[in-house]
Amino acid sequence: MTYTAPDTFTTRPTLQGTFGMSASTHWLATASSQAVLERGGNAFDAAVAAAFVLHVAEPHLNGPGGDMTGVFVTAENPSEPVVLMGQGVAPAGATREHYLSEGLELVPGAGALAAAVPAAVDAWLMLLRDHGTWELGDVLAFAAGYARNGHPVVGRVGSTIASVADLFTEHWPTSAAQWMPEGKIPADGDIIRNEAYAAVLDRLADAGGPAGSREERIDAARREWREGFVARAAVDFLSTPHRHSSGADHAGVMTMEDFASGSASYEPALTYEFRGHTIAKTGPWGQGPALLQTLAILAGYDDEYLDPSTELGAHTILEAQKLAIADREAYYGDADVPMDYLLSEEYAATRRALITDTASHEFRPGAVPGHTPFLPPLRTEYFAPALAGQHAFAGVGEPTVMPTGETRGDTCHLDVVDQWGNMVSATPSGGWLQSSPTIPELGFCLGSRLQMTWLEEGAPSTLAAGKRPRTTLTPTLVLKDGKPVTALGSPGGDQQDQWQLLYLLRTLVGGYSPQQAVDAPALHTTSIPGSFYPRTWTPGGAVVEDRLGDAVIEGLEARGHVVTRAGDWALGRLSSVVSDPATGLLKAAANPRGAQGYAAGR
Repeated sequence: MTYTAPDTFTTRPTLQGTFGMSASTHWLATASSQAVLERGGNAFDAAVAAAFVLHVAEPHLNGPGGDMTGVFVTAENPSEPVVLMGQGVAPAGATREHYLSEGLELVPGAGALAAAVPAAVDAWLMLLRDHGTWELGDVLAFAAGYARNGHPVVGRVGSTIASVADLFTEHWPTSAAQWMPEGKIPADGDIIRNEAYAAVLDRLADAGGPAGSREERIDAARREWREGFVARAAVDFLSTPHRHSSGADHAGVMTMEDFASGSASYEPALTYEFRGHTIAKTGPWGQGPALLQTLAILAGYDDEYLDPSTELGAHTILEAQKLAIADREAYYGDADVPMDYLLSEEYAATRRALITDTASHEFRPGAVPGHTPFLPPLRTEYFAPALAGQHAFAGVGEPTVMPTGETRGDTCHLDVVDQWGNMVSATPSGGWLQSSPTIPELGFCLGSRLQMTWLEEGAPSTLAAGKRPRTTLTPTLVLKDGKPVTALGSPGGDQQDQWQLLYLLRTLVGGYSPQQAVDAPALHTTSIPGSFYPRTWTPGGAVVEDRLGDAVIEGLEARGHVVTRAGDWALGRLSSVVSDPATGLLKAAANPRGAQGYAAGR
């Protein structure tokens, strides 16, 4: 059996050039990034400019009050991938005892009790300070212009607002004022503005004044964010009780001291060698190592088992992912996680041996010496006590926004490579416009990442003050022979690494071009406890694009997979940039699904 050949048709070309490449989930961010490169900025200047534009252009998918993770290499040190850690911690008052005393069984999916300390902006500013070359005001000018003067909104923003319109109108009037002016939900192509956020960006750019060095001016903006007017406005506003996705009203617990603690950092990347390439991910405070574990399991198979377009390959990939993600739930968190053992060939072989010809419907974490696996509640549906009788939540595959504000599994992504060899992959998220009430002085809300913690005791990701929630944000960097060759990522919550895995297998094993891999039919498992409220799962569940073909889909069903057909072009929002160090050739590809993501370059 040979690997399935790529389709000769692609929705757009794989871009090729030698100057620089940008790709993201929105064309305005891509265009802004490329504009920075054209004006002499490097990949880090360009990435930061794009990130702030995404706050404005995709407000339903990320915001400045959220979080981000990135992985990058510099031209000066190309062999050492570095993680940019912009995941904030739980506030001091965010204890499981407090939440239980509020009548909660789960951390809410929307409302201020779901908010970790925001660290995305601090992370971007730190990256700009240390590796960029531009002044902060010049980098922020793109986003400030779109916020002040307006930009044409994509239809998904309006449909998201429509989903939560009653919540905004009845309980979150400041959100209604910002996102439903005069009671009108914006339609596709309407010009929307966020003048409050534009003013925030102006104040940050001006925080350092004309004195001092460029780095000192950026640090002044970081202090203004963490200790100044932004922190004061957020803390004061969210101390008033407001409706949460639990159906009850609660006050936030974040303080000025918490806000000041929201500092970003750098960390070494966690890596795994696969087919002559080094795959670099975050540590186990994110879900990234589950991709590495999946690769470790799949590394023991011949190529025919690694083809997502065949019944055998799709089945093997789904089963391997279930095993790796079960370990994610059992062992991952901001804690002591035995990654050396979890990524060892010895352990991978024991996990590989569990894969049979039929689909597992069980939750099967592995046994790790000296560690007790956490076994999460396995719910196929959930009724919040305060909402009893109103609606139930069942496991679903694609990102969903509920009328109560919780959002399951969508975000943004960007990739940039420049002519000098700097490369960055970053996934900003959280702070969605539906996360909690809009803070009127700021034009944005805080995030909801704490929903990925448990209120049960004994989990590595149990809610605890000062700990990072185990985030789903998981960008990827690929190196070969000590040089960066690919920056890759996708929105999609629990699906992010599952869809990236397909890209890696198709390019590294199948020989697909970047755009061929992005376009190819996608699939993922839902036979895992969800990271997003209400943390449900679908035993044996698999979601597939119909383009996988009836024969493959029916074969998966015959093996026991509970298959949901998602449509022809429904899964994945991958983008990537690629570099060939030997020739200097650069490439880029972006997702056609949703008609929103774009790549640019020359």
